[in-house]
Amino acid sequence: MEQRGLFVGGLTLKEVERILGDPGHYIRFHKEKAKRVLAFLDNAKEIKKILCKDLDPKQEREMLVSRVMGLGWKEASHALRNIGRRNLAILDRHILRNLQRLNVIREIPKALTEKKYKEVEEAFLHFADQVGESIDVLDLFFWSMETGLIFK
Repeated sequence: MEQRGLFVGGLTLKEVERILGDPGHYIRFHKEKAKRVLAFLDNAKEIKKILCKDLDPKQEREMLVSRVMGLGWKEASHALRNIGRRNLAILDRHILRNLQRLNVIREIPKALTEKKYKEVEEAFLHFADQVGESIDVLDLFFWSMETGLIFK
C-alpha cells in the first residue's frame, strides 16, 4: 500500500478505493476498507498517543475501539498483536470453531458484541492457562491445524 502512495495523504476516497481494488492483488471489501484506511490515517496521531502511553494491551485495545471509526474488537486485537502486544484474542472463525470443538464455548456466537467478545476471550485465556500455553501460540496452532501450514 505504501508503494502505491496510500500513506502520502490527501487522497480521496475514490483514489483509495481504486488502489485497494486493483486486480493486481486481492483485497476483499475494498470499498469499505478504503473508508477505514482514511479514518485510520485521520486518526494516526491519536493512535500514536494511545500506543505510546504505558497501558496494558487490553486498555490500549479499549481506547482504539472507542476512538477509531470502524475498528472493532477483532481488528484492534489483530493490530496490537502485530506490533508485539500479547494475550489478546483474535476471535475469528478458526479460533471460534476450535474453541467450540474443545468445549471451551458451547456455540459460536452469531454476533460478537463487546460483552460477548470479552466473555469468549476470557474463556479462551482460561483454557490457555489450563493447557499451559499462551493464546498467541494456540491461535497459531489452531490455524495450522486447519490449513496444514506453519509460519514463524
